[in-house]
Amino acid sequence: MPEAPTGSGPRRRAVLAAALAPLAVAGCSAEKAPRAPAHGPGAEPRDALIMVIRHAEKPYAGDTGQDAEGEDDPGSLAGRGWRRAEALPRLFAPSRTASLPRPAAVFAAGGTAAAPARCRQTVAALATALRTPVRASFAVGSERALARAVLAAPMPVLVCWEHTGVPRLIHALGAHQVIGVPAGWPDRHDLVWQFTRTRGRWSFREIPQQLLPGDA
Repeated sequence: MPEAPTGSGPRRRAVLAAALAPLAVAGCSAEKAPRAPAHGPGAEPRDALIMVIRHAEKPYAGDTGQDAEGEDDPGSLAGRGWRRAEALPRLFAPSRTASLPRPAAVFAAGGTAAAPARCRQTVAALATALRTPVRASFAVGSERALARAVLAAPMPVLVCWEHTGVPRLIHALGAHQVIGVPAGWPDRHDLVWQFTRTRGRWSFREIPQQLLPGDA
């Protein structure tokens, strides 16, 4: 039986396969290599738009608030506070001249049954209009955990918080060194603080609500 030529047949195919195998593996690796995560170490933080408001008006000293059923409750909003809460959806209406972006997520102070309900009451009507739940699993004092949840949420985000905890929240977001940010929340209930992060840099705006008579 004649011997097969050295350069042909199964032996040649085996030699070629062995020589080409590293190239094939390299080609597949280059083609299917996973991309680096967009938010991994050293990556630029994603853009964010976060709006912060204080809860609506609470009762003055010696007065009492009312809960959603109209019962007296010192931890609830005053009458003017309820009117502000009912008007809050207008702040994000497209027909408004200086409307704000409609929140995709709404956070409010909560966390414990003993906490005042004012923050949750302030955004209840808005959350209903937006058909989104109020995320109230964070108590005042848990601003670092809140900031992580806010930055991971779909944007834009609205946070309704106790005024004493707002500076801690801003610090936890990393926006406390932005020029123009006040050291503390003023004695007002008719403001929106808007923080925008673009390409890793924060900017700040203070916006009047102008929802009720007497608002600045």
